[in-house]
Amino acid sequence: MNNFNWKDIKGFFFDLDGVLVQNGVNIPGAVETLEFLHKRKIPFRILTNRTTQSLDTIHDYLQERGFPVKRKEIFSAPLAAVHYLRRKGRATCRLVMREDPKKDFAEFTMTRESPDYVIVGDLLNAWDYSILNEIFNLIMNGARLMALHKGRYWIEETGLHVDIGVFIAGLEYVSGKEALVMGKPSPDFFNLALEDIKLEPRQVAMVGDDILADISGAQRMGINGVLVLSGKYAKEHDHHYNVAPDVILPTMSEIPNLV
Repeated sequence: MNNFNWKDIKGFFFDLDGVLVQNGVNIPGAVETLEFLHKRKIPFRILTNRTTQSLDTIHDYLQERGFPVKRKEIFSAPLAAVHYLRRKGRATCRLVMREDPKKDFAEFTMTRESPDYVIVGDLLNAWDYSILNEIFNLIMNGARLMALHKGRYWIEETGLHVDIGVFIAGLEYVSGKEALVMGKPSPDFFNLALEDIKLEPRQVAMVGDDILADISGAQRMGINGVLVLSGKYAKEHDHHYNVAPDVILPTMSEIPNLV
């Protein structure tokens, strides 16, 4: 532990996949942990890099699984992009993502001709060279590449699957231009959640299974990083990143016994 004390923690950030659910199944004790925090009036926010679902769909997904989470307690990567675009004014966009998360961007003008931003989320198995070439040419013609996140991989019952980070890194390589990353580990993403929860970084614990996006990203902001082993983290894959969590727990269900 790195001078970590549970008594200093006044609120929590939780990742969704690998922390609350895994492969569509609730992680044992996750619902009860959030219920405990509500009863103790300890605030929390769900910070997720999911880009295949709109904010309303994510909220419905959690509600259907019994999680006591309000819509305003969810911070998604698309929501971070919306906040950014609002600050920029009347930006035009080309959305490269599945249909459902496009609902979150309804207030902005969409165009395939010279957009200000080309915003990339997950297309799952729909990725192909024609899509990559379209994005590449938009960037080369002046559009800013906005990545809803730059994740490396996720885990399913069938094994590990590459995430959109592989495409974002490739587009950066061929264009020579750096993507604007919206989700974790973006500092803006964490700042948005900190402003909403109204706590100092040292008073918050980020609970996640991604050693880079969750743990390292939080720690760079002064937020405590709590790694859980219930998701995709695997020492043999991630040991070389040289990130030391403040705490390691089997699952988030340990938290009621610690705070």
